Amino acid sequence: MKPETNPETEKALRIHELLLSEYGASPWHPRDPVATLVGTILSQNTNDVNRDRAFERLQGQFPTWELVRDAPTEALVEAVRPAGLAPTKAPRIQQALRRITAERGKISLDFLADLPLEDAREWLLSLPGVGPKTAAIVLLFALGRPAFPVDTHVHRVTRRLGLIPDRTTREKAHELLEQLVPPELYYVFHINLIAHGRAICHARNPECARCVLQDDCAYYAST
Repeated sequence: MKPETNPETEKALRIHELLLSEYGASPWHPRDPVATLVGTILSQNTNDVNRDRAFERLQGQFPTWELVRDAPTEALVEAVRPAGLAPTKAPRIQQALRRITAERGKISLDFLADLPLEDAREWLLSLPGVGPKTAAIVLLFALGRPAFPVDTHVHRVTRRLGLIPDRTTREKAHELLEQLVPPELYYVFHINLIAHGRAICHARNPECARCVLQDDCAYYAST
């Protein structure tokens, strides 16, 4: 449902335009939903470099999802060790692939494109190790569906800006930001919030003096 125009949404739109002028508009391209799911599980509590190393090792040693599903768990743990928490992540990946196989007869998540959005989200959330962020990433990044992922950068930046209350949990932030931002902007806004969090709005020592969002930032106004 498209949010009504209100002061909060107007503020979000101003911020979107400023971020757009700063970082541009990244085009959306469809991705393999299964690869997106596995990569996002690997990304939990680690950085992109370690995630990518683990994903490349996984694909190098087990070139198909069927091989990943059926591999000895110990071998899979070793393959994804660069991502950290490998003894937890490897079994979760296999459990998810087995669940997909059992329900769909093959390892594919393409069916999620045809489900009502909330049904698709609930199905993903029922998988082991899948929370709101992982579900939203699969829906938005792989399938182009209107879900708004909230990672650590998005959570920090939107709280500092005052787009969501300061004490909002990351789980609740998904819901609030989906209500606040027009769905057609989810992808670009999400990408640019991350870019801004990495470039300017650091967890420690944010570079407020050179931030283009000063006029709309609650954190800057309070300092």
